[in-house]
Amino acid sequence: MRQMKGIEIRAPEVEGADRIVTPDALQFLELLARRFGPARKALLQRRQEVQRSLRGGALPDFREDTRAIRERSWTVAPAPSDLNDRRVEITGPVERKMMINALNSGAKIFMADFEDALSPPWTNVVTGQMNCIEAVRRRLVYTSPEGKKYRLADRLATLVVRPRGWHLEEKHALMDGEPMSASLFDFGLYFYHNARELIQRGSGPYFYLPKLENHTEARLWNEVFELAQGELGLPKGTVRATVLIETILAAYEMDEILYELREHAAGLNAGRWDYLFSIIKNFRDRPEFLLPDRSQLTMSVPFMRAYTELLVKTCHHRGAHAIGGMAAFIPSRKDAQVNETALARVREDKAREAGAGYDGAWVAHPDLVPVVDEVFGAVLKDRPNQKERRRDEVKITREQLLDVRVPEGRITEAGVRNNINVGLQYLAAWLGGSGAVAINNLMEDAATAEIARSQLWQWIRHGATTATGTKVTLAGCRTMLREETDRLIEEGGNPGRLTAAGELLDSLFSAEVFPEFLTLSAYQKLGELGAGS
Repeated sequence: MRQMKGIEIRAPEVEGADRIVTPDALQFLELLARRFGPARKALLQRRQEVQRSLRGGALPDFREDTRAIRERSWTVAPAPSDLNDRRVEITGPVERKMMINALNSGAKIFMADFEDALSPPWTNVVTGQMNCIEAVRRRLVYTSPEGKKYRLADRLATLVVRPRGWHLEEKHALMDGEPMSASLFDFGLYFYHNARELIQRGSGPYFYLPKLENHTEARLWNEVFELAQGELGLPKGTVRATVLIETILAAYEMDEILYELREHAAGLNAGRWDYLFSIIKNFRDRPEFLLPDRSQLTMSVPFMRAYTELLVKTCHHRGAHAIGGMAAFIPSRKDAQVNETALARVREDKAREAGAGYDGAWVAHPDLVPVVDEVFGAVLKDRPNQKERRRDEVKITREQLLDVRVPEGRITEAGVRNNINVGLQYLAAWLGGSGAVAINNLMEDAATAEIARSQLWQWIRHGATTATGTKVTLAGCRTMLREETDRLIEEGGNPGRLTAAGELLDSLFSAEVFPEFLTLSAYQKLGELGAGS
């Protein structure tokens, strides 16, 4: 246990951790926690008040008190040179081998993820920070159990880090006996150890900000950036942040979010899966917001198209980058037909985004980098982005963002079973320490598991009926859960983790009160299954 004034680390020993959790770094974390912890808690309390209002029948809208911000002419700070061309961004957890492959992939940007793609036992969090330090200094290497060596190439993707969201805590870092914000913990360690080094190397401390629900939450991040820069003697505007618009509430405050961060803003990203989860979560008690199978919730359905077009228009009006959604397909080494079909869908999806004005998009696997690069390259030509394309013809209303009708959308038994299967497999892997999981040739993270379990809850709660007339019930879902658990165990899955994952998934879709985030429940179980506490 290491202690510095009011902050202490209570965690298992991890080799090399003393180079990360140093007395000076702890002092920096304490400053952040003391200065911004109370404001964070107030913002989370405000979220609960909004939830009560929505459950009482209210609907979100564009704010009248910030109309002047939307109507005034202003822009965000110009992008740094290494964040100006973002046509392909690859994402992945802060795991050594995956980081090397991502940085070497040919993508323009690599988002190193401490959030949805990382299961957060202490070992993963601390080694992730170590890996980032080594990556920044171009010393990151890895040797596989078979003896294969991985090292960084001469040309690397620009590193951007995603800390955990405002709602999460780091239970191993205690401020006056209470867990501190995981957001401040992740940001603080990465910034403290790497900001100056990044600047010396011609880059900077760049971040993705997840799960924001309104502009006041963006304002708090801006205050964090200002204090952090001042403490290290760095100029204002050194930090650059891209905000994921992955909640329905944030969709109504895109201008305001960019305005709060305008000296530090790098753009907005269409976080499609969390956005869908947010719609289910916020309107879970209202049958008119019942959604069909996840496979039918494509970016071309009207309410998703409205959200993504508003994002492009907002970003380019303010001189910011608009980054599209994730291509989660993992190419098969064995099935050429699977690849051909999936890659055609990836090309179609990215061509739609490039045609809509997006400046780039995400991929989950290095093999997709050249595919998406080609699609965006055909539109961008020799330009680094298409921010000059303003999309003034786009007029998105409050009602369009909330109109969740899906033409020919339906709930199927296969969709119910798929949600159970994906949720079960993902939670079993998460409890085993893996936050990014390949399932059915797709890279799944916490966002897709959130959709799976929340749809089950929603369908059960409203007595939804499948296309064949079968009612979705708690008993029926539990039967499927037992069947899927038994099958996965028979196929060689870890019985202990699958059983624990099944219990957790059951608790999530059977709960009387909707659990806000599955990771809050899953975090409590990590230490029980040998994944590190």
